[in-house]
Amino acid sequence: MENCMDRYLGRMLDNRYEILEIIGSGGMAVVYKALCHRLNRYVAVKVLKDEFACDDEFREHFRAESQAVAMLSHPNIVAVYDFSKDSSCQYIVMELLEGITLKQYMQKKGALSWKEALHFATQIAKALSHAHSKGIIHRDIKPQNIIVGKDGSIKVADFGIAHLQSESSTEARETMGSIHYISPEQAHGDPVDARADIYSLGVVMYELLTGQLPYDGDTVEAIAVQHISQMMTLPGDINPDIPVRLEEITLKAMSSDIDERYQSADELLKELEAFRKSQTTANNDSVSIVEIDDTAEEIPFSLLNPFRRRRELSDKSYKRRRVRSRKVSTFSGFALISIFLLAVLTFLWNFWIEDLFIDSERIIIPSFVGENSEEIINSKAFSIYNFYVVYKIDPNTPESIVISQSPEAGRSIMLTDDGIDVELVVSTGVMMTTMPDMVNHEYREATIALTKLGFDVKTETVPSDTITEGYVVSTNPEANTQIASGSTVYIYVSGGPELKEVTMPDLFGKSRDTAVSELNKNNLELGSISEVESEYAAGTIIWQNISAGEKVTERTVIYLKISKGPKETPVQQETPTPETEAPPVETNGGGEVT
Repeated sequence: MENCMDRYLGRMLDNRYEILEIIGSGGMAVVYKALCHRLNRYVAVKVLKDEFACDDEFREHFRAESQAVAMLSHPNIVAVYDFSKDSSCQYIVMELLEGITLKQYMQKKGALSWKEALHFATQIAKALSHAHSKGIIHRDIKPQNIIVGKDGSIKVADFGIAHLQSESSTEARETMGSIHYISPEQAHGDPVDARADIYSLGVVMYELLTGQLPYDGDTVEAIAVQHISQMMTLPGDINPDIPVRLEEITLKAMSSDIDERYQSADELLKELEAFRKSQTTANNDSVSIVEIDDTAEEIPFSLLNPFRRRRELSDKSYKRRRVRSRKVSTFSGFALISIFLLAVLTFLWNFWIEDLFIDSERIIIPSFVGENSEEIINSKAFSIYNFYVVYKIDPNTPESIVISQSPEAGRSIMLTDDGIDVELVVSTGVMMTTMPDMVNHEYREATIALTKLGFDVKTETVPSDTITEGYVVSTNPEANTQIASGSTVYIYVSGGPELKEVTMPDLFGKSRDTAVSELNKNNLELGSISEVESEYAAGTIIWQNISAGEKVTERTVIYLKISKGPKETPVQQETPTPETEAPPVETNGGGEVT
């Protein structure tokens, strides 16, 4: 098997993708890192294993699925750039990601905080919403198929391949990695729709929040039965810190009854967003006091009693509740006044009354702002103070000068045997840092590295024929320059080769190979070639979606039609007719025929 995996190393697929190294292997395919020589960028190439690539029906499904998935364009879905057009090797070309799977991430961290779990679940739901809107169902949502980037974003991988896997052999389909997340209808072998992905996402959410799977067992069958019977430990019983509403959303998403689940990814996403907003509002809300006006008696009862229709309270019951409400309001007002008075007494005690009863010395805190911190700390005149220094980069204040202090100057503080604690915020002055070499680094990595050094980073995209798209072309200031911390650094990121205008060649009447060569020579992309019956010679191009002579930008996708030749017309054999006697020949008297 290893030799089969290695046989593609060093090969050039479709005269474009140079296979460099193996970066992963699964039950159906091997993933390689490759260099796209046309766009000068690194990509991931997933090549189907021989046992699947040799199946004609499977290969046709693979091609159709690859074309469909290539239409997906979403920040939370791994982008598919290209797919095989060569029957000898079935592969798809995807963006090359740097990161780890969500499964690996959870194995390192265990149960995540509910905020982090919500962050991941929301991104996955957005990816599913986009895919489902295009009619594509994943069918194998699990942490192993979700990539966590270095910036905390996620991308869902293996769209389409999961569908193909569900159509392959039982042995390939029923893996222990997938059975933990499979929906009950999949376990039954029934047809599935988008709600199967929602169930799998619910299981992933359960695992994110608790650090463990809802169902486990020694065999695939045992786990499948648990999915159907829905016998699990509630997430809140495992992790009491999970908000009740988020637990409810998780349990509804993974309901074994398909009609009880969220009916679409959009519906689930709406619930997640509503929960997030409710938590933000709860954290920002302040307590407000509402005073009931006596004129409320004149307002119609139906307006004051919004529960009337639902609960049918009598007027007498409602008035009794209003009396009780007023008592509660009066008690609440008294409690708030008491708290206010207590706060005032505490303040007066600390700053004035205490001195009348306790014979102790109080010190007025002097101002240290603008002074040299080293002189202050080493001065015997300030020996009663315990100084704590916090350094801050401030190019506008000289080094070692105090920027601020706590407590503030003028405060009266009681002197104790332990002294008086004072925090000084001290300027570091202009700190010079050597600008690192970021050229040919992935721009997100470069941004993170420069931000950690204290720089304000700005990015700008520029064309480049030599630097891979998404990698740093140059920086300002340049590498090894001495610059002040906190300065603005500009990084210029490659957007790939500059696209030029080219003239669309005339491909009519040319062979497939000649047409492909013409497109490559003009840096145009071949979309697909479909075969149609026509009066023209078989194997010749008879149609192109852009007319010859038109100006188009490089990398434009061109679609072609090639002739299969004229439709064969079956030859009809004539039915023999019985011979009949020829009519008599009439002649005139001279013997001439008339």
